[in-house]
Amino acid sequence: MKVADAVPEFADAFGFEEFNRMQREALPGILETDHNVVASAPTASGKTALAELAICKTLSESGTALFIAPLRALTNEKESEWERFEDLGYSVYVVSGERDLNPRRAERADVLVTTPEKADSATRKHDSGRYSFITDVDCVVIDEVHLLDSEKRGAVLEVTVSRLRRLQDPRVVALSATMPNIADVAEWLDAPAETTYEFGDEYRPVDLETGVKTYSHGSNAFADKYRRLYRALDLAEPHVREDGQALVFVSSRQDTVQAAKKARDEITERDIPIDSRGDYDFHNEAKELTNDTLRQSVTDGVGFHHAGLGKEDRDRVEEWFKQGKIKLLFSTSTLAWGVNLPARCVVIRDTKYHDPLEGETDISPLDVLQMLGRAGRPGYDDVGYGWVVCDRADADKYRALLREGKEIESRLAAELESHLNAEIAMGTIRGLEDVMEWLETTFYYVRAESKPDEYEFATLRDRVRDTLESLVDDGFVAADDDLAIEPTGLGRLASKYYLRLDTARRFRRLADHETLTVDSVLETVASAGEFDSVSARSAESDAIDRILDGRDTDLEDGHRKVFAILLAGMADSIPSDLRSDAWVIRQNALRLLAALSEFLDRFAGPRAANLACRVEARVEHGVSREAVALTAIDGVGSGRAERLADAGLTSPAAVVDAGAGALENAGMSGSVAERIVDAARDCPRIDVDWGDFPDAIAVGENEMCEVAVSTVSGSARTGIRVTVNDVEMTATTTYLDGETTVPVGVFGPPDADELEFVVEVVFPDLPLMPVKATRTVRVK
Repeated sequence: MKVADAVPEFADAFGFEEFNRMQREALPGILETDHNVVASAPTASGKTALAELAICKTLSESGTALFIAPLRALTNEKESEWERFEDLGYSVYVVSGERDLNPRRAERADVLVTTPEKADSATRKHDSGRYSFITDVDCVVIDEVHLLDSEKRGAVLEVTVSRLRRLQDPRVVALSATMPNIADVAEWLDAPAETTYEFGDEYRPVDLETGVKTYSHGSNAFADKYRRLYRALDLAEPHVREDGQALVFVSSRQDTVQAAKKARDEITERDIPIDSRGDYDFHNEAKELTNDTLRQSVTDGVGFHHAGLGKEDRDRVEEWFKQGKIKLLFSTSTLAWGVNLPARCVVIRDTKYHDPLEGETDISPLDVLQMLGRAGRPGYDDVGYGWVVCDRADADKYRALLREGKEIESRLAAELESHLNAEIAMGTIRGLEDVMEWLETTFYYVRAESKPDEYEFATLRDRVRDTLESLVDDGFVAADDDLAIEPTGLGRLASKYYLRLDTARRFRRLADHETLTVDSVLETVASAGEFDSVSARSAESDAIDRILDGRDTDLEDGHRKVFAILLAGMADSIPSDLRSDAWVIRQNALRLLAALSEFLDRFAGPRAANLACRVEARVEHGVSREAVALTAIDGVGSGRAERLADAGLTSPAAVVDAGAGALENAGMSGSVAERIVDAARDCPRIDVDWGDFPDAIAVGENEMCEVAVSTVSGSARTGIRVTVNDVEMTATTTYLDGETTVPVGVFGPPDADELEFVVEVVFPDLPLMPVKATRTVRVK
């Protein structure tokens, strides 16, 4: 069937001219009905075209399509790939965590592309103007719906799709690699039999042979990597010698580079003829690569690919691999989910990887099957070969996976408490009956019906009821005698920041402490359940001990390591022993610090929030206490902040007063200095006018005064607190844009010679130091 005959107005949106057998069979159900669709098919059989057909139907009806991709890296690929829709006059917009959301572009887009996590965030905030676009979606296309079975991300996808269906019930088109229990997914999504498609291995364009190969596990993990590498090269060698290609999956970006280096030496040793030394054009093209190691490697026929490479380098590697110029390619698993780069032979060298937050972790069965599915080049090979290299102890597990496949399970049970709280926080659940109705919309409920013994279906409702009672007891949810339920401030904050509920409990407890310190803020974040799986290696213990020397902390193991990294990060002095995990840990900590700041603002007040905000800025920028306020100036990062602080300029006000000349003396160019001074003027600058405040008051006398607090420049939300002799008299929070007055009572106590009044202004949302003004009154 010609594309131009099936969808004439969208023929240019496809990268080919004719649909294959699988696509032809699914096409009527997608184009000629409005039913929900579930289609499973082998990897590389052309499922992307089914997604594009669903999008075409939606666009033809003036609707909006939402495409949920399994990885953030793939959202950018789709944006580039679907410029074909842009050329037809339709707008494609990616909603991802990498870029600031443009609500107007999102609202006007015809095709939205996002990840499960970002779709979850948008649906939680659907009633805000910023995210209202999510409720205008007419069709949701879920790419790789078997992601439901992912321990880390499956529950997010499940509740997001269920929520979208409760909010506006769009059409759902779910695509998947082969899965044995497709009927359960179809039942969950209400896809009828006529639009549930299970395409078996006979639809694979190339037959696939798979197997498991073992290696002798030693005591040295570094040596084990090379044992597995040599095993992988043994498996790839015969195919590469026959002008085939091999794709070897390894566990990390760094490993792709190291494995490629070692493989080049080994290929030379084995005299395997795969280099392109006679191809002068290719040599000249290779010189344009920005990655030095890659540039040296590709002309020897060996390449590597990971998300950390520049886009142009990645594009070139993919193109050269398709052209056969690169014979042996090392990659991370991202490539298995994204770019269609088949190879005659696929080898999974690493079945485990190091996760900074989880320690040593098995790659998921879904990833294994997805990687192996890349074996076999349509049009070139009759058979593809896929191998898993693993320790003997794991061999039977992987053989069973290759033989029987993997049923898709729900992962919601492990996160039921937090996801139920999120639904209540949104206001979509208002009573016990709503809870039960929500439960029945989940894949969890369908799987429990399908496997009642494994999921303990008989007690499922009781467990959900117990979970709800736990949320009420812990203050996340409020309930009355009529079983009406509503979210509390605590529940809303936990949902807003995607916190584990035990972390939200910790944050709430910290707000009750009378005295907060930098260390207590960082310890609370480091103790969060989000860091439970962080592992502290023995080689890191000395570095951790040095950082924490002299500090009294009850934290242990991984949490102690997180505390050390955050403390060292504030001073931009993280030891090399801890740097491999530091970036991921700091990024997660910044999210938690932002949440903690708002918790403290709500439950302890703006002074506590300001401390957390300053700690967050120090962790983010790696600056000293003296320099942190300068990071509030637009365009001032860690380097400039420290340079200004060293010059004695420790606040935006000081920068404005000093002028551009002082900044030039501190080593900045004239244009940069002028720009920073202008930006500093936008920061709030506070003036306190005591007015007719008395210098003295007689014993027993009272006088009511008004103190004016105003912004000389800028504006901000502020907390204003007045104390007398360290006892709080009044406290208020207000958005200060101009002037406000604070009533202050002056009285003459018999037991004091003088009264020290302090007006303190703090900024709960900015890393500025508190502003204090004092006035002393004599008691006569």
